[in-house]
Amino acid sequence: MAEWIFTTPVVEEGPIGEGRLFSFYKMSRGITIVQKPTGGYKQIRYPVDGDLDFYPVVYRGGYSYTVDDTTREALINGNVGVTTENFTQL
Repeated sequence: MAEWIFTTPVVEEGPIGEGRLFSFYKMSRGITIVQKPTGGYKQIRYPVDGDLDFYPVVYRGGYSYTVDDTTREALINGNVGVTTENFTQL
C-alpha cells in the first residue's frame, strides 16, 4: 500500500490589505477538510478550534499530512475540492 503526502486545497484571497498597493496582491489560504461523523468529507473555510473536536478526522488548512491509498481515494471522491494535484507519493 502506497503512502501519500496530502496538502490541503488553497484559495487565493485578496486584497491583502488597505491601500492601492495591496489591492494588487493576493494571499493563499488553506482550506480545512473534515470527515463528517456520518461519513464523507466537507470543507470548512474558517474553523473554530472548539468545533473541530466534533469531527473524527481533521486536515487543517495550510498543512501537509501522510495518508494511505484508501484515504486518498476517499478525499478525491468526497467532492470537497481535493484532486490528484493535492497528493505527492512518498
